[in-house]
Amino acid sequence: MRWVLARLRGTGDGERGSSLVEFIFVALVVFVPLVYLVAGFSSVQRGVFAATAAAREAGRALGTAPDVATGMARAERAVELAVADQSVEATDVRLEFAPAGSDCDAAGSYSPTLLPGEEFNVCVTVTVRIPLLPEFIDANTATGQFVVERDRYVDP
Repeated sequence: MRWVLARLRGTGDGERGSSLVEFIFVALVVFVPLVYLVAGFSSVQRGVFAATAAAREAGRALGTAPDVATGMARAERAVELAVADQSVEATDVRLEFAPAGSDCDAAGSYSPTLLPGEEFNVCVTVTVRIPLLPEFIDANTATGQFVVERDRYVDP
């Protein structure tokens, strides 16, 4: 009976220390998955930023190049720098080109000639690595696309 009265008054020692256990339980159940989700979303967003920036910079480098060989070297270097800015490994990046008016699904079969007035798409695909997932899971990709329109008034 004394225990019941102490419990009703809130003076019992039966609950002592349970708030610490509850806090640790809530922290493990709620905060750890929340931190993992934030880390996962940030890595996906970093991959998207890397793909779009790399496509834009590669397109600009190739579109202003005097010849194809120089342009390809500039484009590859621009892709390396753009993905390094987002802390993405350069081994997870693929640079391809597609004809004007098509999507990046048709990329890979086209190679730019840099003739005056030529239009083509630069497609950069970045494999996004989500933290704590195995390396063989690489289905998460981000593709950036940039349309290059070569100036019509350049010397060929």
